[in-house]
Amino acid sequence: MAINWRDAIQPAFDALLGIADEVLPVDRPTAVRAKEIVMGGRQTPARNALHLAIMEQHGIKRILSFDSGFDGFPGITRLS
Repeated sequence: MAINWRDAIQPAFDALLGIADEVLPVDRPTAVRAKEIVMGGRQTPARNALHLAIMEQHGIKRILSFDSGFDGFPGITRLS
């Protein structure tokens, strides 16, 4: 939406669901943990903090991303 490619939303969503084994929910404890990560002193964008909070809740240790902002978090390995 930020780049106004509305016609790409459905194909992108279909591609994501085609490779995702499970879509994990965002609940209140996840949001609270994401806030703690953002407030923890690092320059962590809210979106990354939300991913990290969900990963912590579900014991996920690796993330496939080109975003180097995930580097350096304890227990998290970024695959690119």
